[in-house]
Amino acid sequence: MDIILAICIAVGCLILGGVLGFMLFRYIIKQRYNQIIKEAEIEAEALKEKKQLELKEKFLNRKSELDREANQRNQKMQSFENKLKQRELTLNQQSEELQKKSNEVESQRINIGKQQEKLDTLITEQRSKLETISGLTTEEARESLIESLKDEAKTQAQQYINEIMDEAKMTANKEAKKIIIQSIQRVASETAVENSVSVFHIDSDEVKGRVIGREGRNIRALEAATGTEIVVDDTPEAIVISAFDPVRREICRLALHQLVADGRIHPARIEEVVAKVKKQVEEEIVETGKRTCIDLGVHGLHPELVRIVGKMKYRSSYGQNLLQHARETANLCAVMAAELGLNPKKARRAGLLHDIGKVPDEQLEIPHALYGAQIAEKYKEKPDICNAIGAHHDEMEMTTLLAPIVQVCDAISGARPGARREIVEAYLKRLNDLENLAASYPGVTKTYAIQAGRELRVIVGADKISDKEIDALSADIAKKIQDEMTYPGQVKITVIRETRAVAFAK
Repeated sequence: MDIILAICIAVGCLILGGVLGFMLFRYIIKQRYNQIIKEAEIEAEALKEKKQLELKEKFLNRKSELDREANQRNQKMQSFENKLKQRELTLNQQSEELQKKSNEVESQRINIGKQQEKLDTLITEQRSKLETISGLTTEEARESLIESLKDEAKTQAQQYINEIMDEAKMTANKEAKKIIIQSIQRVASETAVENSVSVFHIDSDEVKGRVIGREGRNIRALEAATGTEIVVDDTPEAIVISAFDPVRREICRLALHQLVADGRIHPARIEEVVAKVKKQVEEEIVETGKRTCIDLGVHGLHPELVRIVGKMKYRSSYGQNLLQHARETANLCAVMAAELGLNPKKARRAGLLHDIGKVPDEQLEIPHALYGAQIAEKYKEKPDICNAIGAHHDEMEMTTLLAPIVQVCDAISGARPGARREIVEAYLKRLNDLENLAASYPGVTKTYAIQAGRELRVIVGADKISDKEIDALSADIAKKIQDEMTYPGQVKITVIRETRAVAFAK
């Protein structure tokens, strides 16, 4: 029993201790909870006060910014109001001035009306007096006056018309010369004199034997393949190629160049190289035609016309290269057409094609201008272009304004000094004579004949001739030219004396 009682007491004590411990733990937990709640409330209150202060500060800052903006806006409004008031005052003043001017104008109008009434009355009185004196009514006097004025006006008009016609003739002649001169001055010219022979240069005379071949079979094969005549003579380091067709001469020259460079010269090789060179020359002709059309801005040409234009490079007329002549004529036509208010593109096209009849693939009996017109018509060129081509030598009636332009520009291009072989020798001789004549005077260091011999520049030594003596020198040269030479127009002599001082900084 004692053991059971002891056990019960022990169990009771344990249970009592556990209850007391739980109550104590609960009490401690509650106290800690209350403490945390108080701390949280304190922190919340502090945070609240901090946030309130921040909000208050932001509010005050924003308020100050708004006040400042409001002040600026008020200032602007005030300035705007001041300007409006000023403008209103100005407008009021202008309105008052306008009113004053309006009153003045009204008063002047009333005065003018009164004066007009007086004038009408006076005119009526004078008219009545005139009718009484002349015995004619107003209508009769008007008709008589009109008839007399008509006769006088007719006479003056006829005189005026005659004067205008005379002046127009003179002006037209002057303007035509002016346009032609401007066209010539604005287009540069390159002249080239073609020959009927070409010279092929070789490194040594040993090559001549290889070109001739055994018993002359190589040279005969080359002549047969190219249609030229090859002259191998005693001329040192040169072989002469003779033919009237420049294309054949060029094919022969290029073929010779390739054969000599390759070293294999025999009839089979010659025929192979000539065939290859012919193809290259044909391609170069087409490329030249295309490049010429691009340079001149001529588009839409038929491919066969482009080939004919390229073939002009190997043709000449009176010693003048045909392609250069066609290019120059085209540029002259464009300039002249622009001066006359016509289409420069059409004029340039007609000028480029005007001599295509000179490069036929076969011999013809008709003039080259008519044949060129037929070719242009065949390849769908417009009628005005065809007419300009066919009429540039008066072998066809001119139906458009392009035709006389092409005719004139063709003549200008062919008549340039040095352009054609028939006048180039005399032209060069005249220039040399001019320069040699001026160079014969003492003190002259250099002479230059420029502007096709129409001006002579003479440079003298500054140490040999003084400023006073150059006037006498230019007069003497001019007199000697007049006495000893024959020349067109006039020659301007310009004597230049120059002193130079040269120093070197070292």
